Amino acid sequence: MKKKLFTIAGALLLMAFIGGGIYLNSLLPIITGYAAKNLASAVFVSGRQAAEVEALDLNFSLIRYVSNTVDDEHKTVTSRFLWGESTAAYREGYGVTLLRGVNASTWQQQAFPLPPDTAATKPLPRGDSAFSARLEPIAKAFVDDRTYGGHPFAFMVLHNGGVVSERYDKGIGPDTKLLCWSVTKSFVNALVGIMVKDSLLDIHAPISIPEWQGDDRKTITLNDLMQMQSGLEWNEDYGARSDVNIMLHCQQDMGLYALMKPLEYKPGTHWYYSSGSTNIVVRHLRSLFPSDSDFLAYMRQRLFAPLGIRNAVFEPDMSGTPVGSSYLYATASDYARFGQFYLDDGCIGSERILPEGWVGYTRTPASDSKGNYGAFFWLNKGKRLPDCPDDIFWCDGHDGQFIYIIPSEQLVVVILSFSPKPSNEIDRNKLLQDIITTKNKI
Repeated sequence: MKKKLFTIAGALLLMAFIGGGIYLNSLLPIITGYAAKNLASAVFVSGRQAAEVEALDLNFSLIRYVSNTVDDEHKTVTSRFLWGESTAAYREGYGVTLLRGVNASTWQQQAFPLPPDTAATKPLPRGDSAFSARLEPIAKAFVDDRTYGGHPFAFMVLHNGGVVSERYDKGIGPDTKLLCWSVTKSFVNALVGIMVKDSLLDIHAPISIPEWQGDDRKTITLNDLMQMQSGLEWNEDYGARSDVNIMLHCQQDMGLYALMKPLEYKPGTHWYYSSGSTNIVVRHLRSLFPSDSDFLAYMRQRLFAPLGIRNAVFEPDMSGTPVGSSYLYATASDYARFGQFYLDDGCIGSERILPEGWVGYTRTPASDSKGNYGAFFWLNKGKRLPDCPDDIFWCDGHDGQFIYIIPSEQLVVVILSFSPKPSNEIDRNKLLQDIITTKNKI
């Protein structure tokens, strides 16, 4: 009997060991992929030092134990942990892509289809000097002293369209292109709006995706996706083998992965934040153009150029589709221009870029979001920022990137940082409250 119990215990232990090994093996592409992709983009797009990125951005969980090799000549990063290995490669114009199933040198032979945007960048106007002087202690406390928490890289405040505060961490400057993570989703909102204005889209009509035509997914609209109420099954938890981690670190075609998810709720009835939704949208937008070059040219000519954003890097997945959920790199002033664009109701000067009423639509709460979410923008109707105005709306990146738009105060506040929740989160409510209070001092 005792021998039998030992045999059973040994078998169970062996099964647990094998199961643990299989699960760990499934995590290795995520662990090494995260390190390779983010380190490569930080070095080759942002121009940051690899050692500084490893010490800050990659110093968490199992990621901190990854061994990274940066090849400056070939512009690749290879990351290894245990028996796992991932490589990310940089291409001029495209930025960095995490590679799966292809050699880096082969991948890098593909040239960017558009020439660089050589138009001069018009500087942002300067704002009220008295207000600027009053904000200086706040900017110093935030960026230099980190009084408000987090690890800020860049901070910019616009008032009435003029810069009243601008400050950078060491090693970061006005020309540094920084990752904005899910702030990218709000740029997709703008792209959809422009295509609506150009009569290329109807956001309230069922989206025509071939894989959905045989079931109830065929009723999903762009509006459902933009309001995060598609009803598709999704797990946005950034731990372990969540859908978002598998999509970003294991898939060649991220939008395809997301759109293959089954329907869990009736479209338009259940709010759940999903990066997959944005990648479905961008994949669909790309399908309306005959080629990648046509799609990229449209984005440059109709979105970036009118805003004065030159040579932002919108990194694609391996299918060639820009990763609309996560991978836009631009300067602090670029993000400020975008925020001012929405503060000005989608106009640049006297030129209307977004359709009449689009910003109002963007700020309309999704029915099941409790006032917290519009269309690829966050809202304060649910008082997530309890001491800030109800009319504030913003773009939000998961590691501490924000564009706050405050119509009642004519303010745009840009924060670019590495400030993950909950360990090193910025007290944004306090920071914004102090900016508004300072503005209103007589």
